[in-house]
Amino acid sequence: MIREPVVSGVFYPSDKKKLLRDLDNFIYLSKSQENAKMIISPHAGYVYSGHVAGATFSCIKVPDSVIILGPNHTGLGRRFAIMSEGEWLTPLGGVKINEELAKVIKNKSKLFEEDYLAHVQEHSIEVQLPFMLYKNPDIKIVPICVMHGHYNMLKELGILIAESIMEFKEDVLIVVSSDMSHYLPQEEAVKRDNMAIDRILNLDALGLLETCTNFNITMCGVYPSVIGIEAAKTLGAKESILVKYATSGDINRDYRKVVGYCGIIVK
Repeated sequence: MIREPVVSGVFYPSDKKKLLRDLDNFIYLSKSQENAKMIISPHAGYVYSGHVAGATFSCIKVPDSVIILGPNHTGLGRRFAIMSEGEWLTPLGGVKINEELAKVIKNKSKLFEEDYLAHVQEHSIEVQLPFMLYKNPDIKIVPICVMHGHYNMLKELGILIAESIMEFKEDVLIVVSSDMSHYLPQEEAVKRDNMAIDRILNLDALGLLETCTNFNITMCGVYPSVIGIEAAKTLGAKESILVKYATSGDINRDYRKVVGYCGIIVK
């Protein structure tokens, strides 16, 4: 199955040279590049969130295998939709799916359902690919599009992903694609986002879910983040670092209704 890009030319340049020029500006040579278990990276248009995503990817090594957990904005497809074969096209070239790792994950739980429909119009995973290709042209991915679930289910899926990585016996990075608060005044967005970020930095997946629910924090990738945190903890993660936080208001100077973005490394 070939997955064509759907936000190329909208969220990021469709022209290869222009895209590489943008990535050159976003990604820098970090003195120390972490072997992260998981990262959280935003997925808005690059003009708004590219500098946050770039700072995050600058600080890590990107291995050949990456599991990407993205939220489902479209409402299409299965609740935990995985693609286990094929290729995702980008202006920088194709990214093949790691069929071996995807098969291991699917065999762990029937909740991971084969489904192309959930991915066909969803941007949250696609937007991450150019950053990863820039760091490692040889990457293969396992894309998983997540709708929603209660905590115990999400925790179970995180543990199963961790077990799949351990069974795979190669380095695997988990990338969680998420923006933070949506369309709030700057001061309120920062306040709410800091509450959610605090739970992530404490690797408190349940606390993150409860905080976003209780304080109406519109973090679109909260469910993928819960899965990712539980997977990283099962893999032995002990520390979480905030690389960068920003809002759309920092770019367009419109602070009346902003979207928040954060880049976090879990290691």
